[in-house]
Amino acid sequence: MKLFTTVCAFLGVLVLAACSGADSSSTVDALNKAQAVGSPFTKVLAQEYRAYANMLQKASDYPDAVHFARKGLAAASGVIVMPETLDDWDLQDHEIVELTGARAQLVDALENGGRELVSDKAGIAQAKFDCWVEQQEDNHNKEVPCKAQFWTALKDVQAALNTKPPAEEFPAPVAEAPKGEPVPVQQAMFLVFFDWDKSTITAGGNDVLDAVAQEIKNRKDVKGIHVVGHTDTSGGEKYNDRLSMRRAAAVKKALVARGISADMIMTEGHGKHDLLVKTADGVREPANRRAQMTLE
Repeated sequence: MKLFTTVCAFLGVLVLAACSGADSSSTVDALNKAQAVGSPFTKVLAQEYRAYANMLQKASDYPDAVHFARKGLAAASGVIVMPETLDDWDLQDHEIVELTGARAQLVDALENGGRELVSDKAGIAQAKFDCWVEQQEDNHNKEVPCKAQFWTALKDVQAALNTKPPAEEFPAPVAEAPKGEPVPVQQAMFLVFFDWDKSTITAGGNDVLDAVAQEIKNRKDVKGIHVVGHTDTSGGEKYNDRLSMRRAAAVKKALVARGISADMIMTEGHGKHDLLVKTADGVREPANRRAQMTLE
């Protein structure tokens, strides 16, 4: 990804080695060892991200290997992760236009029963969309294999939902698909990741929170939202306890700004405990810097 790559290049050769070697290897290894739980959709998604993260690791694309391994770990734990947001990638304007239309159709299909009714095809469609985004950043104005694979998978999902499949490269919006059965409220879980030593909501985090707020508004069975902040193992115990609380508070504030009642939201911080990726003390593991939301 553009931001991660720029940071590593700026810090120089020695730090670049640290950015690539330890972080990437430990995160991808953790995903390879993870036992997927949750819904059929999240299990398929975890499998797809595992394959892609390993491919990127083998190709020495360490920053993107870490990124997709993090998404795979979240999916393996049963969390619904969203497709890539385009402002996180270095794309040309015409590529953004095309990918924006594709993402809109994908999210529409996922939210209208795709995750539940055709979980295998839906998981492949999301993973191939993310692959398309990553590959397009490195291959401007060229066709990339994941693009065709995405459209094939999405057509299968839309056909199963009785929606109109995309007919052209710049597809028009599709009609609303019939709703599938919603995920049981106890299984609905979402993650927002944070930059190191920060409690600021990122662009990707805002996208997740948009989805969470819409999910809550669309359901009648949600009585509350439990937000738990977490940190990685770098830093002291007391400092990380406070940082994890700030992250939980930032998520609560963002949900309230989206129309969710503050009375529904309970927050707490677990500091450097309950790690998503097990590491030694003092390790800056990106996947552990998160806030986890569950519905009650």
